[in-house]
Amino acid sequence: MQTMTLLFLILAVVSGSALSLTGGLMMLRAKKHRKIAILLTLPFGAGALLAAAFFDLLPESFKLGNPRDLLLWTLAGFTLFFVLERSSSWFHHHHEHEPINGVAQNAQQRRLIVAGDIMHNAIDGFTIGAAFLVSIPTGIITTLAVSAHEIPKELGTFGLLLSRGWKDKTVVIANLATALATIVTATLIYFLGSSAQLPVGPLLAITAGFFIYVAASDIIPDIHEQSHRLGTIQEIMLVAGIVSVGTLITLLGV
Repeated sequence: MQTMTLLFLILAVVSGSALSLTGGLMMLRAKKHRKIAILLTLPFGAGALLAAAFFDLLPESFKLGNPRDLLLWTLAGFTLFFVLERSSSWFHHHHEHEPINGVAQNAQQRRLIVAGDIMHNAIDGFTIGAAFLVSIPTGIITTLAVSAHEIPKELGTFGLLLSRGWKDKTVVIANLATALATIVTATLIYFLGSSAQLPVGPLLAITAGFFIYVAASDIIPDIHEQSHRLGTIQEIMLVAGIVSVGTLITLLGV
């Protein structure tokens, strides 16, 4: 059973990474519609994360421990992700609109962007590995939610690296290399949880905190900054993400 679950884990991560990469490449090629594509897929991804957190991860964690204690772990995950974002991904936004001032600065910014992407993918691997400790369906749902969020994120990373002087092929290779962090971390968490009896309930609660943080503090506030018409469309996409993943969770009986 453990071997089968591990095979599903690897297959899910590889498929999710391929989906994110394919979606990112398709949106990257459609340069005229790139901005609107990001604006629409980001809230859908946020909805998918929220549905996975509230319909799947938190209920599963409550089966394994005291709900009050596990909600504290959820808050810990929320806070931890905030700290990690401050230390790793802040430069994506910090440098996004800055002028380019030479080859040396471009190279430094590329290293920062790739390092941040590795850490972000490692966090994704943590969440996926923890989910597969519960069951294969929970792991698949979590991977799908992560992938829905990753597509617009990867497009943003692609755009930043291209603006810093890398060619399309180099950017794709870098994306594939950083995606290994997801596989390595997910596999490591799964093995540690299976052999060392890691507390699965708190791990799921922390993962739910990650998801809630990304949706509530990073994506949803952006919706409020849009025009009324575009904001309304994004609201619909957010609800669509919740309904889609929530329905899938219900159908799978997770």
